[in-house]
Amino acid sequence: QVQVVESGGGLVQAGGSLRLSCTASGLSFAGYDMGWFRQAPGKEREGVSCIRWSGSRTYYADSVKGRFTISRDNVKNPLYLQMNSLKPEDTAIYYCAAGTFPMCSGTGIHYRGKGTQVTISS
Repeated sequence: QVQVVESGGGLVQAGGSLRLSCTASGLSFAGYDMGWFRQAPGKEREGVSCIRWSGSRTYYADSVKGRFTISRDNVKNPLYLQMNSLKPEDTAIYYCAAGTFPMCSGTGIHYRGKGTQVTISS
């Protein structure tokens, strides 16, 4: 049984930082592309950042380029999203997903977690 679990969300002030973590069990972590998605109330789901299974290539949405960094540890399993210079518009539920390329476009998602809430106050 595959389980994808996110952690690290919370409430921070604008300009602050958070680091999200994701662990995936029941699958061969190193064989999957991984990514972070978010959905704010009344908005469509957005692919925030994705990383290839090897870690060799990354993708970032324009809205987070230069502020967010995705990384993975194929030995210890976790996927991370370091979020800096946070803005109120970053407020959303953030989901971790495992899948295949080109996952950040919304296709190729095989497994997804239940999400973690990120709230940025102004």
